[in-house]
Amino acid sequence: MNRPRLGKLARTKGAIVGVAALATALSACGSPATTSAAEGARQLVIARAMDVSTLDPQRGYCDTCQIIFSAVYETLVTVDPDDPSSIVPRLATSWTVNDDATSFTFELDPDAVFSDGSPVEASDVQFTYERMVNLQGSASFLLAGLESIETPDAHTVTVNFADPNSAFLAIGAAPYLGIVNEEVAVANGATAGEDAATADASEEWFLQNSAGSGPYTLAGYESGQSVELTANENYWGDEPTFPSVVINEVTDSSSQLQQLQQGDVDIAMQIAPDALAQLEGVTGVTTEVVDSYNFVYLMLAPGAAGGEALEDERVREAIKLAIDYDGVIDTTVGGYGKTQGSPIPNGFEGSEDQELPSQDLEQAKELLAEAGYADGFTISSAYPKFAVYGVDFDVMMQAIQQDLAEVGIELELTPMEYTQWAEMLGSGGSPITAVYFAPDHMDSSQYVQYFGMVPTGAWSATASVDGAVVNQAEVDGLAQALTETGEDRIATYTALGQEMADDLIILPIVNPQLVLAYASDVTGVEYSPCCNLDLAGLGIQE
Repeated sequence: MNRPRLGKLARTKGAIVGVAALATALSACGSPATTSAAEGARQLVIARAMDVSTLDPQRGYCDTCQIIFSAVYETLVTVDPDDPSSIVPRLATSWTVNDDATSFTFELDPDAVFSDGSPVEASDVQFTYERMVNLQGSASFLLAGLESIETPDAHTVTVNFADPNSAFLAIGAAPYLGIVNEEVAVANGATAGEDAATADASEEWFLQNSAGSGPYTLAGYESGQSVELTANENYWGDEPTFPSVVINEVTDSSSQLQQLQQGDVDIAMQIAPDALAQLEGVTGVTTEVVDSYNFVYLMLAPGAAGGEALEDERVREAIKLAIDYDGVIDTTVGGYGKTQGSPIPNGFEGSEDQELPSQDLEQAKELLAEAGYADGFTISSAYPKFAVYGVDFDVMMQAIQQDLAEVGIELELTPMEYTQWAEMLGSGGSPITAVYFAPDHMDSSQYVQYFGMVPTGAWSATASVDGAVVNQAEVDGLAQALTETGEDRIATYTALGQEMADDLIILPIVNPQLVLAYASDVTGVEYSPCCNLDLAGLGIQE
């Protein structure tokens, strides 16, 4: 948000929980020692900075959403946990693809049922996908080019695209494509009609209820405090180990660290890498550092009020050159991170040969002088007050502020709570803001669709004072990539990555490594590139 998944916008609803409020939330929601009265079994408690603003699977677009939606709403296919580049069955037992990758036919598992016990049918798939497109939400770009859906029988569904879409099987595993029970959703105000963006009235219902087929159902949501899930009594697959899961809103990394040390939570999801030493030797706590595909970036918006100086690409290039990337990585994640050459993150097709950013203050000053800003200028930056992937946005933006001051740019910082920030972006935006992104699926097309200057691009509308920007080379390159495989596709995505880097709208700052920190008796804690954390895959060590 995710995401506007903007940046997975709708990927950050952080409200800092004070000590008293946190104690109240923990008391109400339980702790690792808490047992479910009904089940007599342990409740799993997770601490993380939550970015939830909606729990409607076709509206949501955020990191926390990935965890929740993956547990509550099943997709037709999913990624193989042992090989994220491979697609395996979930609701669909098999599928076929036509020669030009415009038509995908899925056979649904006849045993699959929703949480109310009713069967998962082809009509539910059609309803879900059409609703996602017509809601025009942050994740709707994932189904760009959808032409029609056919349902010849209750267990067969064919998804047709106007143009080749070789990425669709990977896209089908994205949590935002989780299948919704049409009958239940419609009864509570949902619609998949062409007017869904204005006519759908189900969002409030989805904040407290769910209509999926996954191993968990939504038990409750309290904005700024917690989300609670409970095991689906009618789940058609393997019963999850934990009868209930509580995700508590804890935006501060040090608070997460303290709660894990004290045994108040089972999993702390955003421990800063530089705090690892504090967990060494702590009995009952396990930590791991793993590579990720996530990244934090600056977005430059010439079209935002006060962003006129950014219209000159020399100014945007100067900002890019002024930043001490290695210094920011050291300051924010203690060196546990990498630079990234384009909006296609390290490890994805098209990332390998990108030139990595580096600081060059003299060239930055020369470019500013050429653009008429030899004496510098002042520009504002509103950003979400948040910590994600171990990156504290306050710390990062203060470091960048100091870097820009070296070339005469005065960056005025305005940290905001997430909801305030999201509203600001929707009503004009900020010339410079900080956002983050995690993959929705394992195909590089998502980065062009979301970050590119293309019709589906989340940021193209603010890339110019004259309105939306379209880079035809990116439009054509994306269409070409979706017809290709192998080395040809890698070459095309490499060229697309360079085009997006040259746009100088999205400036990746850090690709952080992730700290997995959890109670040692919890098993299955792994970084999932599509789903963040697979709750159904967690267990207890015997």
